[in-house]
Amino acid sequence: MLLQLTRLLGLCALLAGAAAAQAQWELDNSRSSLDFLSIKNGAVAESHHFTEMVGFIGSEGKVQLGIDLDSVETMIPIRNERMREMLFRTMEFPAANIHSEVDPNILAVVTDGGVVTTDIEVVLSLHGQQATLTVPVLVSGGEGSLLRVISARPVVVNAGDFELGAGVEALREVAGLNAISTAVPVTFNLVFVPARS
Repeated sequence: MLLQLTRLLGLCALLAGAAAAQAQWELDNSRSSLDFLSIKNGAVAESHHFTEMVGFIGSEGKVQLGIDLDSVETMIPIRNERMREMLFRTMEFPAANIHSEVDPNILAVVTDGGVVTTDIEVVLSLHGQQATLTVPVLVSGGEGSLLRVISARPVVVNAGDFELGAGVEALREVAGLNAISTAVPVTFNLVFVPARS
């Protein structure tokens, strides 16, 4: 129950910020995905994802995305639990937040049916730390005024930049592995639909 309350508080804080940004589009979580790879023993890669996200794009191009870290899904329940407790420490850090700005001209092009490939700068807040990442994206429009934002290439997030190295080491020890890479490739497919008034 406490975990659920913490999750809701973290995501509600994001919602409040997004409302101030006068969202024009909101994330359709059911049609969106955010995946990451873990690489163990230098050769074995496994794909994981998060099942719960909220996000908004404002009329002037302000972007906010919140990722519920408790929703990590590795397809192995005990590994999900270990990631929540030992890596992300979701009781203390329930969400990862992303903030960015998209050129309004890009939004105009894609809402008119075009496709744009570009790099955007995003600020990722994770585990009490912040870092700016350059993210290559493909942005397109679609039927019903939706926007689709896809990673053009994997984005490599370094766990050490967010003080997650100790958590990675704890996972390595409990799993009896020789190594787990702290460089984590991330891909995403985000679908935004017109915000409800």
